[in-house]
Amino acid sequence: MHLNPYGEYAVLLAASLANDWPDDRAGIERRAREFGMTMDFLENPDDHAQTRRVIDDWLEVVDAEDHERRAGLLNDRMAAVAAYPRLTDHDGEGWHLHYRDPDQTLAYVLSAVFSVGTALHLSTRGMSRLGRCAAGAPCRNVVVDVTRNGRQRYCSVRCANRAAVRRHRARSARGS
Repeated sequence: MHLNPYGEYAVLLAASLANDWPDDRAGIERRAREFGMTMDFLENPDDHAQTRRVIDDWLEVVDAEDHERRAGLLNDRMAAVAAYPRLTDHDGEGWHLHYRDPDQTLAYVLSAVFSVGTALHLSTRGMSRLGRCAAGAPCRNVVVDVTRNGRQRYCSVRCANRAAVRRHRARSARGS
């Protein structure tokens, strides 16, 4: 049996959905599969809207102003989706542990996975390893810092370069 920790991939999936919201339920499910989720999800007519609410709730965690607030929000979300851990072999790939009840909707499953995954990511890597792109406007993308040194501040090389150009221009303007 392997343990599915719902760690890094869950936070990266949440950020991917937050940064590039799919047009429909099929797009959400496709993205979940791209990030390694193999289970089938029960269909609900409101899956797209409910999952958007899950992402908006998760963004409150991203935007929390301090570690205590971030931990409190995560604890509330984990309590709302609490279930007994259970062994499963739903995909025939081997036994593993799930932290949710079976037969839940897409939004409920993603809420559980994002909450536990984010808590694991922040508690193992550091509470400051999640935030918004430091480039500022117009970029509001989520940055999940998975680097070894813990210094990832930008969502992309493009944003890092744009910020460097701004700093250079500001220095040049002061020197003129």
